[in-house]
Amino acid sequence: MPSPTIAFIGLGYIGLPTAVVMANHGLQVTGVDINAANVERINRGEVTIVEPGLEEQLQKAINSGNLKATTEMVHADVYILAVPTPFKDDYEGDLSYIMAAAETIAPQLVGGELVILESTSPPKTTEKMAQHILTLRPDLVADGAENPENKPVLYFAHCPERILPGYAMEELITNDRIIGGQTPRATEIATEVYSSFCTGELLPTDDVTAEMAKLTENSFRDVNIAFANELSLIADRLGIDVWELIRLANHHPRVNILQPGPGVGGHCIAVDPWFIVSADRENSNLIRTAREVNDGKPEWVINKVRDAAGSAPQPVVAALGLAFKPNIDDLRESPAMDITQRLAQELPGATVLAVEPNVSALPAKLEGIGNLEFDTYESAIERADVVVLLVDHEDFKAVPATALAGKQVVDTKGIWG
Repeated sequence: MPSPTIAFIGLGYIGLPTAVVMANHGLQVTGVDINAANVERINRGEVTIVEPGLEEQLQKAINSGNLKATTEMVHADVYILAVPTPFKDDYEGDLSYIMAAAETIAPQLVGGELVILESTSPPKTTEKMAQHILTLRPDLVADGAENPENKPVLYFAHCPERILPGYAMEELITNDRIIGGQTPRATEIATEVYSSFCTGELLPTDDVTAEMAKLTENSFRDVNIAFANELSLIADRLGIDVWELIRLANHHPRVNILQPGPGVGGHCIAVDPWFIVSADRENSNLIRTAREVNDGKPEWVINKVRDAAGSAPQPVVAALGLAFKPNIDDLRESPAMDITQRLAQELPGATVLAVEPNVSALPAKLEGIGNLEFDTYESAIERADVVVLLVDHEDFKAVPATALAGKQVVDTKGIWG
């Protein structure tokens, strides 16, 4: 498929950087998003997320004419979906965003197009998406299916992203990519698309294996973080410095324990393991337990802050960090945000000062809580009786010990030890 046109659906933390990189490698890309305000900003060359290097590359893509954004679906040779896939209360994947996008794509199809799902999804989601499109378009058929009427053919694939926020512009190009076509021909076409901008190895497989591979990667991380978080609970009970404990253990040549924290956030690691659990509840005991350990860590942090506040009738608590990881503005599934909200709601008489240097205002989730204020870290630390470090942003690492003198400190990341 020489120089295919691309419609990229979903211009968020994954979609926008990927669309920009593709456009700057010579592909004609139309970004499609339901957020009209974001579409207007993107077309002006204004970034809608914090990602180093993105703004300059976005402006280059817009000025070249290779990228434009719209709220209306267009026809393209290749459709790439990078829409949210949250989970429901029963931990089943919520596929409504994928299916809604599929419904907008279906009327545009004429045959010969490739539809790629990048969104991290439960196993067999690509198959369900394909079935949904074909139900809406019975005049078309999936590649590999029986086709006695010689209907026009569609191709489907799952090509999961695996970038680290904060390093997206580099890793989109250099990371290896899994290319999971429903058929060998779908894999071949998708490989041509990603080879236009990826220098990493392109790894062919089928769509279900590709879906499971992404879930496996994030579940591996989650299990290892859970081990570190569980160690922190045990060390606290025994009066041991967990940071020293891990440092010493990691001197073993075959041990590499990760660092504990206040929980696990982000759209991937905090969500994806549940997709495996929901796919096979009987055999996913370790993965489920790891999720429960990490989901339970915020409660431990809140109790530590409650103890630090003691019996003060009106304690002031500085909650440093709202993002799910350092030096970005991504608040999705952030344990720091949940902890901050609960501290404001559950500490009697307390004033909670929320600090996040990567956003300009209090997030909507925290608005309207009367005893919660948005503050700078310098002001919050000065005002606070209790300082709880939730995210190890670079700004916070520079806080001098003198600023913390006389404060009760709960350091969940071990940067002030």
